[in-house]
Order: sequence, then structure tokens, then C-alpha cells
Amino acid sequence: MGRLVVVTGVSGAGKTLALQTLEDIGYFCVDNLPPSMLTQVQNYAQDCRDVAVVVDTRAREPLETAEQALLQMKQAGVPVEVLFLDCTDEVLLRRFKETRRPHPLAEQEPNLERALQKERALLAPLRAIADYVLDTTLFRPQDLRQEIRARYGTGSHLAPMRVRVVSFGFKYGVPADADLVLDVRFLRNPHYVPELKPLPGTEPAVRDYVMKDQETRQFLKETRRFLGWLLPRYLREGKAYLTVAIGCTGGRHRSVVLSEELGAWLQEQGYRVSVEHRDVARGEGEP
Repeated sequence: MGRLVVVTGVSGAGKTLALQTLEDIGYFCVDNLPPSMLTQVQNYAQDCRDVAVVVDTRAREPLETAEQALLQMKQAGVPVEVLFLDCTDEVLLRRFKETRRPHPLAEQEPNLERALQKERALLAPLRAIADYVLDTTLFRPQDLRQEIRARYGTGSHLAPMRVRVVSFGFKYGVPADADLVLDVRFLRNPHYVPELKPLPGTEPAVRDYVMKDQETRQFLKETRRFLGWLLPRYLREGKAYLTVAIGCTGGRHRSVVLSEELGAWLQEQGYRVSVEHRDVARGEGEP
């Protein structure tokens, strides 16, 4: 059976960010779930899928319904945890003013302070049965991400960052979604070897040619060292996806070989990795 995490709490305390972080580490997530649908989500979690849902006052349903459903789940031995996010009214007022978003109860209570008080009263049944109450008053966004990962990022969620490595040819343009761009046009080029020119970088003969170059090996060593230092710091700041683009002139030889090598190393480090060769089929490339 999978794990079920029910995120609730006052508006402005960080529920959206908490849910996004849970999604990043592999949970199936549903925002603004009506309390009457909790039992259906329970069935989904029983199929060995970790699930996280947000239940709060936006659903316009009595939250006592959620309280009863959650108590029944716990009595039945369902692995469900209620995470309640709280925050001081002073900070909540400031956050709503900064974001200029209306409070969910604004239509019923235009005064923001009274809306917060009414919301706390409506949420009282869920706060009473919460397994964990997290006060985000002093939290920065990265602090909340770290807290969520530390509590729920276990087992199959130990490697939350997804790294996409893309080879490309500069003659066709740099990938628009690249976070990091590495230029390997300074390396020895198989294009000038007649028997290698028509072959893609995925062929062993091309790989061997590129990897025999001492500068290639030094480049890989320095790149691994750099990424080994950098990626944990991206994780610390809450980055869940990273695209590393490696480019040569035509995107057929050197960039392909280096992308395969770097992708294999990143996978060994525990990251979830995909390797793509954007331009390998575009032709024989240019020097």
C-alpha cells in the first residue's frame, strides 16, 4: 500500500509549495480535493502509489467530512498522515498583500483579518487530528521544501532531482530550456576522420576516438567535479529539474559522446537521468 499525505492548513501558509515539492519527489498530487472524495483517493493509494492531496476551505464542503473519513482510515490501518501548515496572522496578512491574491473566504468575509479567523475555526477539526503541525512563520520557500523532503522524501524518493542531458549542434541553436550549456567544440573532431564522419556519436568507434583524447578526459573530470559540487546546492534551493545541454558544431559526434558519458555518471550518483540527442539525425554536421 502506498502512503497518503493529506496537506491542510491556513491559506498563505505554503500548501501549494508543499504539494509541488511532494510532486517533485514522486507523489501523485491532487490540489483542492473535496472532502467527500477522500475515500476514493484511499483506494488509489492502496494500489501502491504514494499520494498527496490538499484539503481545505476552498472545497466549500464541511471539513468534518474529511475529519470523519481520516479517522476511519486510521482505525482501519491505512498509512495516512495529516500535515497541517500554520502561520501567524501577521505574516499571513503580509503574504496576501504581497501576492495580491484574494482569500478563499473573501466573498463571505471581505475583511481579511476576520476571514483568517473564520478559516481557522473551519479548519479546527483537521488541526485537532493532525499528525504534524508545521509553523511556516519564519520559513523561506527553500526552508519549507527542505522540511517536506526531510519528512517525506524517503525510500523511493531519495533522488528527487531529475537531470536531462541534451546533446545539440550550435549551428541549429542552443536549446531554449537549457539550465547549463557546455561547449565542447574545442575537442578533437571525428568529422575530419573519413571513416568516422558519417557515423553518429553513439557508435563505439566514434566514442573511442573522442574518449582517447586527453583533453576530453580532463573535460569530463572537471565537469563531474563541478556538477558534483553544484547539484546538491540546487537541491538545497528546491530545484527539482535540471537540463544540461552539451553542444558541438553539428550535434552528431562530440556532444553525443560527452552526453552519454555524463548521463551515465549522473545516474551512478543517484539522479534520475534522461539523455537526448537533439540533432544527431540532422546530417553529417560541419567542422
